[in-house]
Amino acid sequence: MTKQTFLQGTLILIIAGMITRFLGFVNRIVVARLMGEEGVGLYMMALPTLFLVITLTQFSLPVAISKRVAEADAVGDHQKIKRILVISILMTMTTSIVFTTLMIIAAPFISETLLTDERTLIPLRVISPIIPIIALSAIIKGYFQGKQNMKPQSYAIVIEQIVRITCVAFFVKLLIPFGVEYAAAGAMISVVLGELISLIYLVFLFKHNKTIRIRKRFFSYVKASHRTVKELLSIALPSTGSRMIGSISHFMEPILVAQTLAVAGVTTIAATKAYGELTGYVLPLLFLPTFITQSLSISIVPSISEAEARENSRLIHYRIHQAIRISFASGAIATVVLALFASPILTYMYGTDHAKGFLILMAPFFLLLYVQSPLQAALQALDLARPAMWNSLIGAVIKFTVLILLASNPNFGIYGVAIAMSVGVVLVTLLHLASLNKLIKFSIPLIDLFKMVVLIALTWVIGHFIKQGYIQLMENLFGLLIALAILLMVYISLLFLLRFITKDELSQIPVIKKFI
Repeated sequence: MTKQTFLQGTLILIIAGMITRFLGFVNRIVVARLMGEEGVGLYMMALPTLFLVITLTQFSLPVAISKRVAEADAVGDHQKIKRILVISILMTMTTSIVFTTLMIIAAPFISETLLTDERTLIPLRVISPIIPIIALSAIIKGYFQGKQNMKPQSYAIVIEQIVRITCVAFFVKLLIPFGVEYAAAGAMISVVLGELISLIYLVFLFKHNKTIRIRKRFFSYVKASHRTVKELLSIALPSTGSRMIGSISHFMEPILVAQTLAVAGVTTIAATKAYGELTGYVLPLLFLPTFITQSLSISIVPSISEAEARENSRLIHYRIHQAIRISFASGAIATVVLALFASPILTYMYGTDHAKGFLILMAPFFLLLYVQSPLQAALQALDLARPAMWNSLIGAVIKFTVLILLASNPNFGIYGVAIAMSVGVVLVTLLHLASLNKLIKFSIPLIDLFKMVVLIALTWVIGHFIKQGYIQLMENLFGLLIALAILLMVYISLLFLLRFITKDELSQIPVIKKFI
């Protein structure tokens, strides 16, 4: 089985993430054109229920599996790896059967009472078989992550998107004559088929590459695995808690926004429009670089877990430092671009720049969001998932407190919501850093903090001059693309000049290694 270095695995996941983002964008266009706004509305209304059920079903086991497999693999304990897989399969299949059944039974209540649209009943029932498919896929992905082989997962998510795009047009066109709810169900069928083909591919790779036999003495491993269950749950329970805090936070946010803005005297229509600009226009742009940090987060768990199993504290500190450095480098350029070019970017993407105030305000604070995900993954890899969960809870409570205080004030209004979101991001990131400092004495060197400030300052100044040239010489889409390309080239030069990316790190990537 091919094992990649930390950077190789991260790069593979980043490339796969870029491809799937593009394919996902194409898929959304196809779905929107075929089903129209009403069909997309039914489709999107059914998805949050599915995501919640999947969160409960997976129980955050992929992270736990990745960590425990990496630890066992580091010391050559293949029997422990088998116990981990046997227990994970048993736990996940049990929860899958329970929650799939509950979702099918509760679908009428969810569609008619909670979603207030009985037409979502068919999409909800059609999508329910995906729960055990995704659950089993997650176990296999966690196993390969623990083995530090990121290729299977990367190929699988690309295959899933290709199958989904290939099937969606056929099923939507086939079923749309029966009604828009059947068209939404057709789109759901394509999602199920994409995940199923992806799972078949993962199972084939697992059977081809595995060094252990899962079916042999299956139940004997179940009886003698109390310690393994405890080790898995020590990570899975707090990680699930963190995800549930996020899910509940997203659920509560629009309710609190509507109520607090009403207190501030903002009409329902104006509040909905402003919140739509914030969450529909601004947040997708701010979250755009996160596929890079998510890739780092997946790769860092087995890497740190292996170092911890070998009691290599120096490598643990280096990996966290490396992840922060790369995350900051990927986020800094996005922060400068979004803040300086907020108006033209929003105008060319959405036809209006009404939300530019939000983007300019939030972009500098959301730079810390790009560092937050690898920090949380590092805490989970070090068996510190519980502090990470408490940090998320504290961040959510403070965010909602600030939101209620500011958004209900007419002087702030919807900008109070933007400030609250920014406060939440900054606080959780700083709490993660404080936890790492307290528990493993990790800190960011002062020289690196200085280089971060210099990188942002130089990029901002150069970007400001480039923007002036764009405004004076070629204020159109082509001119914007040229300006951004020039700024990106300058930024890459600064990364090498300030040693955010080193020659040793580049030499770990086979394609680049040939040129060094």
